[in-house]
Order: sequence, then structure tokens, then C-alpha cells
Amino acid sequence: MSVLPRIEEFTTDLTAIRHDLHAHPEIGFEEKRTSGIVAGKLEEWGVEVHRGIGGTGVVGVLRGNHEGTGRIGLRADMDALPMDEFTNLPYRSTIPGRFHGCGHDGHTTMLLGAARYLAETRDFAGTAIFIFQPAEEGLGGARAMLSDKLFERFPCDEIYGLHNTPDLEPGQVAIFPGKAMAGASFFDIAITGSGSHGAMPHMSRDPIIVATALSQALQSIVSRNVNPLQSAVLSITQIHSGSAYNVVPEKASLAGTIRFFDDVVGNLMRTRLEKVAAGIAESFEVQIDVNIRDIFSVLENHETETAAFAEAAREIVGTENVLTDPAPVMGSEDFADMLQVVPGAYCWVGHAGTVPLHNPAFVLDDGILPVGASLLARIVEKRLRA
Repeated sequence: MSVLPRIEEFTTDLTAIRHDLHAHPEIGFEEKRTSGIVAGKLEEWGVEVHRGIGGTGVVGVLRGNHEGTGRIGLRADMDALPMDEFTNLPYRSTIPGRFHGCGHDGHTTMLLGAARYLAETRDFAGTAIFIFQPAEEGLGGARAMLSDKLFERFPCDEIYGLHNTPDLEPGQVAIFPGKAMAGASFFDIAITGSGSHGAMPHMSRDPIIVATALSQALQSIVSRNVNPLQSAVLSITQIHSGSAYNVVPEKASLAGTIRFFDDVVGNLMRTRLEKVAAGIAESFEVQIDVNIRDIFSVLENHETETAAFAEAAREIVGTENVLTDPAPVMGSEDFADMLQVVPGAYCWVGHAGTVPLHNPAFVLDDGILPVGASLLARIVEKRLRA
């Protein structure tokens, strides 16, 4: 592995930044402290700073020492998850119900590391754009920045991003062209029946019975409506109802997500969900209201930029550690929306650990910080070669 020597020298500083961000997590569109730290560091290093892009987003602009018109964008997400942390880390979250359980504190730190290195060296021709995005975790932060005219104000010819993962070996990088991450919709379903005494359920229109029937019926969408040669997932992730042992409640609610790699499949699943719910409502003589929200687009890597990112990765982690066989994942990432506007690529960087992302016991390995920072810096140097 060949982490850039200068980045290796200030790795201790990067670790301190990440630990501070980890201890003070902020969820989507609330990243005021985080964006303040980001802006302060960029200004300290001589980077031109623009704040408030898409709410709490920050954009840094850095021009190289060599003449050139190329413009490369680098993006990191800043938000935490609305969940508690169950670790004994000395820098664990100090805010109940807030936890960097996905590694975005690491992404922010890695991009800061790349910005510091490039600000010190400036050995490139053109402009580097550092994009620190809010609200990636399902709240539409990328779309908010795009609505705020991100690329009109800060034009980019190419854009690159990355994500940590314990599913790869430390130092491995996975990247491939084409569809890499699923599109996703979130849904909420409200069931309104009529309540009764628990001893007289025949007097009710029991929403709990309806909720269980509906949750089972919805599983037929993937198994019986989607072509088995196409990948799709429908998951019920929440069921809420009731408040007493002896009361049949009036209301129940379901929530969940659908995932797909083809927009036609996504539209099919949304349509079938609404029709199945309507059929169940008529069968049980209750009211069912369905709210489906398009949250994530399908993430597609562009071929030329993917090849360039893979080559940069080989220089940092070695050819044997760069995995280019297609292995799409059902997880989603709103960097997909930026890739629909500007060509670019997204990769995964492996780190030590076995606990999965979004688990309350997840721990990000700090050893990934100089690796990711070096990878982001190197792609700028390669694509904006002097």
C-alpha cells in the first residue's frame, strides 16, 4: 500500500478530527457544528469556502498551481443516523439518539484530508471542488444541493465519491462501471379501522389483523410480479399499533422500503403496492392510505471515470487490492443523483471490523482515513495532470 507520504504525516490530525465529529453527530440538515468545522478547516488551509449550499452543505474551491480548465468534484456526506450507539469507545456519541453508524464522519474526514494535501501541494492544473453534502440518509441532501444550483455555481467535469465497508479486507477497493447501487422508495401505510374491547373483537374492524395480512400480501409483489431475472426487494421495517392489553385499537401503521435496479421495476412495485393495499382495504372494510416517496435513484458509474478511479486506486492500494468485477449492492446512495448530472464514479474502501453498517455496535477503523484521503487526492492529480 502506498498512502501519500504527506497525508501519512498528518494522519494523527485526521484521526482527531474524526473522533470529534463522531462524538458530536448530527442528522440530516442539522449538521451546523459539522459544517462549521469543515468550513473552518478549509479556510485555515487556504481553500475558498461557500456555506449553506442545500441547507447545511459546504463547498470548497481550490485552484492548482498550473494553468488548466479542468474541474474535478470530490464529494463526502456529513450526516449521522437517528439511532443510539452501543460501543465503549472513548469518543462515542455524546448525543442520545444520534450515531455515526455508517461512517460519514470518516467520509468527511477523508475529504478534509484530501483538501489539506491538495491545498499544500497544488500540483494540478485546473480546479478541485470539495463538496460536503448534508442529509444523505434518506432525506434528499444531494437533491437539495442540486436544487440550490450546485453544478451551475460550481461546475464540475467529473465527480467522485467513496464509502467505507467492513465487507472488504482492509485496503481493498471495489469499483466497477454500470449499475452499482439500487434505487429506493420509502413508504408509509396508515390503516384506519374501528376499535373495540379486546373481549369483543367482533365489534371492531381490527387494524392489527389488517396490518399482518397486508404485510404478508405485499411479499407477493417481488415473488409473483417482478421478473425473477431482475433484482428487487420489498421490506416491511415498521409496524405500530395499540396501547393496552384489552383494547382492539382503531389504527395501525406500516412502513418500509422497496429496492430495484431498473426504474420500470420500481414503478411496477409502487403500483402493485397501492393496488394490493386497496384490495386489502376493500376485503376488510377499512381505510388504507399509502404514501410512497421516491428517495434514491439507481447509482450508475460512468465507464471512463470508473477506469480512472480504479487506476488511481491501484497507485494507492496496489493492483491486487482493486476489485473490478461487478458486484452491485441493494443499499442505496443519493450520490446517484449527482452522477445523473455529472459523469463520475463511486467506490467502496475496505477496513477492519466485522460489525455491519447501521448497527449500534459499528466501529469505523481509523486506518481507512489516510487510504481514502490519498485516493481522493490522487484522482485529482491524475485527472488534472499538470
